[in-house]
Amino acid sequence: MSATTPRPPLPPVPLRPPAARLTLRSGSPSGGPTGLDGAWWPRSCDLSSELPALAEVLDPLWGRITRIAVNPRHWPILPPRILVNGHVVRVGWFTAELDPYAILLLSRTAGRRDLLVVPPTTGAHSAARLMAVATADTGPPMTATEYMTAERSGHGGPEAGVGSALSYRWIQRSAVGM
Repeated sequence: MSATTPRPPLPPVPLRPPAARLTLRSGSPSGGPTGLDGAWWPRSCDLSSELPALAEVLDPLWGRITRIAVNPRHWPILPPRILVNGHVVRVGWFTAELDPYAILLLSRTAGRRDLLVVPPTTGAHSAARLMAVATADTGPPMTATEYMTAERSGHGGPEAGVGSALSYRWIQRSAVGM
């Protein structure tokens, strides 16, 4: 006769939020307010929870992130600082100087980097298009607001497609493998 013993239950796996939804331009930094170094699609408007996830991904790539600046137009609460990988990152805001659809990150080793911020309420297809076109290495540099305006004017709403044929070609070339 054989005996059966129940297996011990599996230990619970701690729930960790998924990594930041982020695409980065290959090559050198944009070096200014009109070029973008990538695109970020946060899951919510809660900067206290979204910024640490973003900075944790970028710290190993760009070096320690020391400061982050945002335009407060789309963020209801702005934390003055966040904790990332054991160090404090200061968060500032600028209304006139910073594009409302951009975020500026400063690193001691990488310098200034600018990202397009795709609003959290944006649909998956629009977000994918915006992230692809913002990191494409073709075409003239555009501001974050210009990308958002082109996306919304293409079909008349936040779920819209990029309107111009030139933008569409950029997306086709850069979206391969997404």
